[in-house]
Amino acid sequence: MTLADLSDSTQNYLKAIWVLQEWEPAPVTASALAAKTNLKISTVSGALRKLAEQGLIDHASYGTIMLTAQGREYALAMVRRHRLLETFLVEVLNYRWDQVHDEAEQLEHSASDFMIDQIAARLGHPVRDPHGDPIPSATGEVVRPETVLLSDLPPGACGAVARIADGDPAVLQYLTEYDVDLDTVLTRLEPAPFSEAVRVSLPNGADLALSPAAASAIRVSPAP
Repeated sequence: MTLADLSDSTQNYLKAIWVLQEWEPAPVTASALAAKTNLKISTVSGALRKLAEQGLIDHASYGTIMLTAQGREYALAMVRRHRLLETFLVEVLNYRWDQVHDEAEQLEHSASDFMIDQIAARLGHPVRDPHGDPIPSATGEVVRPETVLLSDLPPGACGAVARIADGDPAVLQYLTEYDVDLDTVLTRLEPAPFSEAVRVSLPNGADLALSPAAASAIRVSPAP
């Protein structure tokens, strides 16, 4: 069985399982996977049984979900496809970073291995996508920087933006308005009284207030 032999649905499940535990090493459950894929828990439970039968996951009823070695290989291949496609769309076709996720979701299932390898070569074998997510190598190696959530950065500390979750395009659009991108250095400010907003100072001296949800989408590499 090869990656091409798997259904689009199976490919999506494997990728989602990997992504769920990529930045936060919390156990992956059926309910978390249902929330990630916007599917009913009954649908996800049935799919998990099939994935287990195929030897792609280890999963006991009501237990955590673990990718097998074969499942992990396929998951990383799909993650690689998705993120290389996102990078290609931004760097070559001039898409905005808030436009590429859904487009890549469609393209990743039809692109051949040869096309993906050619895209990687054309881009110079990048190690991160436009949102800062690591792009696995062709052999499945992943280079992930040490990061913390922006909301966990203590007041007065600085951090370079290392990753911005792409789940909400509105957050990406908002950050673009303030020229916040990967590697932008943010300084955490003292919170305003009676406010839950996360306040940061930008390199140009401007202050930016972020909702807790927006701040939790940003990971930074703290300055030494």
